[in-house]
Amino acid sequence: MAEAVALLAGHRIGAVPVVDGDTVAGIFSERDVIYCLERDGVAALDRKVSEVMTAPAITVPPDESVLGALALMTRRRVRHLPVVDRGKVVGFISIGDLVKYRIERIESEAEAMRAYIQAV
Repeated sequence: MAEAVALLAGHRIGAVPVVDGDTVAGIFSERDVIYCLERDGVAALDRKVSEVMTAPAITVPPDESVLGALALMTRRRVRHLPVVDRGKVVGFISIGDLVKYRIERIESEAEAMRAYIQAV
């Protein structure tokens, strides 16, 4: 777990998918670290990620809509989703990625509407 924590900190990310070959076995997140540290103390850092990860992982297919993924994240109270196509991991999205996309889309639509109104 100590190596995985270093990976999260080094890349300033909140979670990573745990894969077994091409298949998602689970997700290891900051929350897993906190819960494990609270329960086991510093000794938790010597445990295997597979012992503390969240499993099974909640996943989405590549054609899932942004709103569908956001709704799933909200309903299941998760912040990261592996994107799985035919059993293989093809991506990993965070709630921040999806919110950023939605904001950019809304701003683009608003700008198009302003341009249309000014042109009329």
